[in-house]
Amino acid sequence: MIKSKAGLSTIFTVFIFIALASLEYAVIGLFPPLFSSISKSLNVHISVMGSVSAVTILFTALSSIVWGYLADKGNRKRLIIIGTLIWSLFLFLTSLSQSYFHLVIFQIFTGLGLGCNSSIGFSVLTDYVPKKFLGTIMSLWGLSQGFGCIAGSIMAPIVSSKLGWRMPFVIISFLGVFFIFLYFFVNEPVKGAAEPELTGAKFDSYNYNISLSSIKNILTKKSNFWLMIQGFFLNITLGTLLWLPTLYASKIESQGYSEETSIIAASYFYAIFQLGGLSSTYFGYLGDKLQKKTLRARALLAGSLIFFIMPLYISVFIIPLRNLNLPDKGSSVSILLSLLGQVILNPWVLSVFLLSVLASAVQSANIPNWLALITDVNLPEHRATSFSISNFINGLARSCGNAFMGIALGIVSHYFNEPYNYIITMIIFQLFVIPSVIAYYKVSKNSKRDITEVRSTLRKRAKNME
Repeated sequence: MIKSKAGLSTIFTVFIFIALASLEYAVIGLFPPLFSSISKSLNVHISVMGSVSAVTILFTALSSIVWGYLADKGNRKRLIIIGTLIWSLFLFLTSLSQSYFHLVIFQIFTGLGLGCNSSIGFSVLTDYVPKKFLGTIMSLWGLSQGFGCIAGSIMAPIVSSKLGWRMPFVIISFLGVFFIFLYFFVNEPVKGAAEPELTGAKFDSYNYNISLSSIKNILTKKSNFWLMIQGFFLNITLGTLLWLPTLYASKIESQGYSEETSIIAASYFYAIFQLGGLSSTYFGYLGDKLQKKTLRARALLAGSLIFFIMPLYISVFIIPLRNLNLPDKGSSVSILLSLLGQVILNPWVLSVFLLSVLASAVQSANIPNWLALITDVNLPEHRATSFSISNFINGLARSCGNAFMGIALGIVSHYFNEPYNYIITMIIFQLFVIPSVIAYYKVSKNSKRDITEVRSTLRKRAKNME
């Protein structure tokens, strides 16, 4: 009989893969606060730094397709060890870069290894987590990604201000090596173990595997198609949000503060203003509850909420950070304490804080419900691959948003000075939220049929195995 593994081993495995997701995004979060320092060190213009983040995101997403397909066919534990070894090694080599060319090449290989994290992690979690808790656990997984990105963006300027921009990459690479050791204690779940339709099946493992011909079925399934469209447009917008620390630093530096103080303060602002992402768990839980009433609920909930990303973030971009009172060239702790006081006492900062929290909150509704939908509309042996293909499209879009932001910024900068060049460019990319909302509505019209079909197939398989 298929059963979900219980006890400490399950908790440990779920914790490891949630923590792993945060580590992947910490790598991505390292770059934006260090754009200025790296560009000066390697003697390149800051506008090309967006391409480095884009390369990392793109190759992470591209390689996840291969990792996902392999995960649907073979031993996931062995694959995650190999992938982590690859990205840890090349992230360390990134810290040794002596040119822009070195930086790009090492990040390509870092991305090729990082692709294992999300695809294999998603596959393992969907086999461990009971369906009634799926949205909630997926929200924690998504939340850990946001936390990782924020942690990377905070750690980078603090460490680099004392030890140089290379040290943050060394630290994360050694954390990756530590995770390789932890993987040896992870139990690989039985494929399909969390499916309620398979509860009565009398067999020890789920014997269905993906084939190359299955990919056509994945791509032509309407729910998958519209989820990919939705993710593509939304992630163009989200890709440009990696420039938020740069925007904040520009606003702060324009008031006369030093570059070092501006970068550290901007990283803190970015972290504090993303606190709304903590509501991801609630929206995942809410999606679980509403989905019991109608199979259209997840898509309608997520689509309705992400619409508000656009007006909220545009307001955040426009409102200036006036009347700042920071200890210029002070310690990281003194700058943080000063910023916390500004959030309370400075109405300009308070306004941006409240709007940012709301923006990151509605944005957080997307990940848990999107992940749960990918799980619900696909068979167990198709999930890692379908997620990886969708994740590749998301990564491609995020890379495009990041890279095109740099290109558009270069054009806009001919007509507007800082920080207005950043503000105008980032507003333009918010418009891609609109087609993303429309795509979610299309998902809601098709998800009920596709979910019902998956459940029916699993019930038939369970009967054949009794």
